[in-house]
Amino acid sequence: MDACLECHANYVDTANYEAEDTDDPQWRAIYEKRCEEKGFTAYFDYSWQWAYQEKFQKAGLTALLGTGFDPGVTSVFTAYALKHYFDEIHEIDILDCNGGDHGYPFATNFNPEINLREVSANGSYWENGHWVETKPMEIKREYNFAGVGQKDMYLLHHEEIESLAKNIPNVKRIRFFMTFGQSYLMHMNCLQNVGMLDTTPVMFEGHEIVPIKFLKALLPDPASLGARTVGKTNIGCIFKGIKDGKEKHIYIYNICDHQEAYKETGLQAVSYTTGVPAMIGTALVASGIWSGAGVFNVEEFDPDPYMDMLNQYGLPWIVDENPVLVD
Repeated sequence: MDACLECHANYVDTANYEAEDTDDPQWRAIYEKRCEEKGFTAYFDYSWQWAYQEKFQKAGLTALLGTGFDPGVTSVFTAYALKHYFDEIHEIDILDCNGGDHGYPFATNFNPEINLREVSANGSYWENGHWVETKPMEIKREYNFAGVGQKDMYLLHHEEIESLAKNIPNVKRIRFFMTFGQSYLMHMNCLQNVGMLDTTPVMFEGHEIVPIKFLKALLPDPASLGARTVGKTNIGCIFKGIKDGKEKHIYIYNICDHQEAYKETGLQAVSYTTGVPAMIGTALVASGIWSGAGVFNVEEFDPDPYMDMLNQYGLPWIVDENPVLVD
């Protein structure tokens, strides 16, 4: 963001900035304020980037935050549902299912360092105007995903909860669930128990290493998984709200096939479902269809052109007006 301001260029990213510990009093104050507001340590937090609002306004530039799939498409799904299906959205459940099988005993589908810290951290959800913190993997549900089948899913903290709670009026609860198989959880728990997920440097044979960074070097590169990954992803949002005075539920989701994605791009569906939305958000900013001076999350813009481009560029979406709800 600093570089874009210096070069007078618009800014786009796919997920939020995770600040490292800093002695800068300005950033430390922002971080501590958000931790206090949430009631717990605020990793994967938008406060650092939202603090650039005045700078981008004065520069007359657009900063678009979070145009991956989740965050990104899930937030656009929310804006689209509010525009076309609801007068008020009261509950949002974001469901991220990866039914892919790569054949390895253990591997992650994107950056292992981020993935493993995200999953092993405490969870959280938004309810009635405040954050509720949970223990890692404490809340489990089962769901039958179209194109994938019955899967276990677990409540995690995810950054779009924060922006949707800020930008969607009258929302009462927002939760994020991601599917994991028992083999993945067994390996992750073992690695965590022996300290391999730690971010604190340790001395090893006279060298300082960060355990999780060393683990990352040992695990299969996510970019190498495409040729061997089979199955599908199913990612979307279940909405509960009010339309014309009556309660309404809908589910908007996308199914992406790992092998079809690999045939087109040489990468598996997790890369595809991140890269296509990044292109769409960038195209909308570059063309001026999405514009404005300041820092914006994707749900603050008109969702219709984004939704049209999802259909056009390989991520068609489905609307289920009678979904099974998550309890």
